[in-house]
Amino acid sequence: MAGAGAGGNDIQWCFSQVKGAVDDDVAEADIISTVEFNHSGELLATGDKGGRVVIFQQEQENKTQSHSRGEYNVYSTFQSHEPEFDYLKSLEIEEKINKIRWLPQKNAAQFLLSTNDKTIKLWKISERDKRPEGYNLKEEDGRYRDPTTVTTLRVPVFRPMDLMVEASPRRIFANAHTYHINSISINSDYETYLSADDLRINLWHLEITDRSFNIVDIKPANMEELTEVITAAEFHPNSCNTFVYSSSKGTIRLCDMRASALCDRHTKLFEEPEDPSNRSFFSEIISSISDVKFSHSGRYMMTRDYLSVKIWDLNMENRPVETYQVHEYLRSKLCSLYENDCIFDKFECCWNGSDSVVMTGSYNNFFRMFDRNTKRDITLEASRENNKPRTILKPRKVCASGKRKKDEISVDSLDFNKKILHTAWHPKENIIAVATTNNLYIFQDKVN
Repeated sequence: MAGAGAGGNDIQWCFSQVKGAVDDDVAEADIISTVEFNHSGELLATGDKGGRVVIFQQEQENKTQSHSRGEYNVYSTFQSHEPEFDYLKSLEIEEKINKIRWLPQKNAAQFLLSTNDKTIKLWKISERDKRPEGYNLKEEDGRYRDPTTVTTLRVPVFRPMDLMVEASPRRIFANAHTYHINSISINSDYETYLSADDLRINLWHLEITDRSFNIVDIKPANMEELTEVITAAEFHPNSCNTFVYSSSKGTIRLCDMRASALCDRHTKLFEEPEDPSNRSFFSEIISSISDVKFSHSGRYMMTRDYLSVKIWDLNMENRPVETYQVHEYLRSKLCSLYENDCIFDKFECCWNGSDSVVMTGSYNNFFRMFDRNTKRDITLEASRENNKPRTILKPRKVCASGKRKKDEISVDSLDFNKKILHTAWHPKENIIAVATTNNLYIFQDKVN
């Protein structure tokens, strides 16, 4: 598999493409809220705060130019969710797409799940390049004929037409979540999936929309006793009875659905004891886990909290096997990050195809890669300054204190409004998608 043994540092990353408007004043609806490659990597979907899903397709590789790998171009754009109003609770339900998950391809069509805060939809994306002509009972413009005037019968034929990509909602899974949905995850049986909100996790069958099973419920009888919420949940990639969910207290619980119908009692609890020397007013906030992802192999899982990425071996619960500091230089700035609400930002993380490198975002449009084999890390920047195709990205360095070297950026000059929360890594190649506020950057490794 591409990327095997190739680290975030050994690879030279090049600019490939950038999608989205150049304007400085960004419309709220255009802010990207999720990014996801499909299982082959040929399609890349983004969701935004305006409820739209945009799918990019990788062009076939250009055989004449050996260094040119297929670019991603818009394949389909559709409105997945609309703003709604809950009249019983007098609450607006925003249309923002929280998550997109692709189903493995079974036939010519592609299927994906998209969700906002309350409603999950299963979309079918299919191509049409032929249209039927020669109906007996209607004209070519669609008007119906009087059957009594039909004297001869003809055989309808299919004629070629320009390619049309259609997105149609096949299932709508609604009314099952009291709180905001933060995760959806498709099971390895490809028949069921889970959806998680702040206090509950539900299990659905992809064919059945009118009922789901509640498999986790952490809601206390008295809401004043509430101490933690669910922040993310994911099914194991190979074992269909196992899933994990993370909490705002920094713990991850692994549950086995064979044990009982309601998985309130976990099978394993992954938690790292707190370092007393780092204890502060913000400890609880920064230990909240914003994302959890199983490795492709299913042996490890990665969690992201505010300052670090941790890799856990599923066989060892008491501490992570690897910890990578994403932006340790922000530890002294937590007070101002609390005041401007940045401390509550939810950064996601992802694995490369061979599980050897992990990637996550940071501020100032920086993103970080950690090579698990060499233990080296790199900071790169998504910016329009170096946006000529195949421009090699220069590593960035942040100076925490003291004298700043020539190429370093001072902590105080970082722009906290520019943040990379959503990233995705092609499952088979070294191609990454990085979402800045309203732009999608695509980078790839330098091919000689």
